[in-house]
Amino acid sequence: MPRSVGLAHIMRQNDGTSVGVWGVFTLKSAFQPIFAFKGGKLEIAAFEGLLRPFREDEPMSPGKFFNTVPAQDRLHVETLSRTLHLLNGGAFLDKRARLFVNFDPSVYVDRQLAANALRDMRLVLHEAEIEPERIVCEITEQKTSSDAGLHMFVQALRDHGFAIAVDDYGAEESGIKRIDELRPEVVKFDAHFITHLMQSGPGFALLQAMVKEFEGRGITTLFEGIEETWQLDLAEKCGASMVQGFVLARPEVVPTSFATFSGKPRPRAERQENAGVAATEGREAPEPAAEVVPPRRVAPKRAFGQRLNRSL
Repeated sequence: MPRSVGLAHIMRQNDGTSVGVWGVFTLKSAFQPIFAFKGGKLEIAAFEGLLRPFREDEPMSPGKFFNTVPAQDRLHVETLSRTLHLLNGGAFLDKRARLFVNFDPSVYVDRQLAANALRDMRLVLHEAEIEPERIVCEITEQKTSSDAGLHMFVQALRDHGFAIAVDDYGAEESGIKRIDELRPEVVKFDAHFITHLMQSGPGFALLQAMVKEFEGRGITTLFEGIEETWQLDLAEKCGASMVQGFVLARPEVVPTSFATFSGKPRPRAERQENAGVAATEGREAPEPAAEVVPPRRVAPKRAFGQRLNRSL
């Protein structure tokens, strides 16, 4: 069987991590936990793979890196990025957690490209010892040149046992039309979209209604970009199933401190305090607890545009 395009650009490091080489760039995997609300507690349910590019050992923003990639190479770089996340996720993340990986719909324009992508992915999953049902394929907000091609590709992903998520709902092309057409298992709400709606009573009511509708259709809702405690509280009140953001845990380059779920759960307030210190000092936050029992505390709370202090 032919070697994967992604695997052809991979190097294995002494610490067991896999890195990618693309021209003058070194590419590394970072992971950010995704938490689920479970009976008043927070549990790590999944991780999202995120690319971290370096040039001459100096980090650069993913956006700046992708702007340097010619259009004809976008598919290969995306394949390489996804390959890194699958290999590193298989080696360093808990086997019970699901893994979210991105697909840019603008690059899958015909059946052969889709077939090649699936072939590569199955090769990598076999090498990483990851079962297909652990994978959630995020369809990002980019516009596609062929709706029919996108639908075919998404169905092919689903036929291979992968779950589908629509990323950044409420931004650009990720609207209700894409939800209705792709019928995803997960909808990730755009951070700016949900923050805007949380600023007012009518906006919050609309957000609650959307969550209720999606959950009623069997679609899991995930709020991303949660950076403050008041957003986390309102996300729970809103009925969202899962949350992701800096207030809970920052992304970490592998090898991460998220390797296991073992250990005594730490209170949410303690984790938030440590994360804030880490952000101030310019370093990664410590590992999140796998299960969190919120203690009583006094925390800032926004009630639709007004900040209050209330006992929790």
